[in-house]
Amino acid sequence: MEYKSPLTCWKGYKRKPGTSRFSKGSCVKSSAPAKKSCGPKKGTKGGGTRKVCLPKAKIASMSKSERQAVINAKRSAASKGKYKRSSKSNVSGTASKNLKDWVKQDWRQVGDPSKKCGE
Repeated sequence: MEYKSPLTCWKGYKRKPGTSRFSKGSCVKSSAPAKKSCGPKKGTKGGGTRKVCLPKAKIASMSKSERQAVINAKRSAASKGKYKRSSKSNVSGTASKNLKDWVKQDWRQVGDPSKKCGE
């Protein structure tokens, strides 16, 4: 008599006929491919966000061309589906003594400094 366990096996495995509940070897690898999960695919690129945020004081000290270079680099990366902009457009002088000071800075969008970073 075959015993069918109500417990399911892992993805890509099936219940072995004639096995008892929780017994060793009760699940065997199935020959059919496992269903793909709904999560992100391996090898996918970043979110492609176009927003660039910097501290308000740093934005004020940058020239218009410097600000535009950072914005263009981020938009270019976003259009390619990348998450990070080119390292050539990195901005210096935004470091703080510690993380607490860094977080407390007034972070704004470089493209529109009237908007906060999260808006």
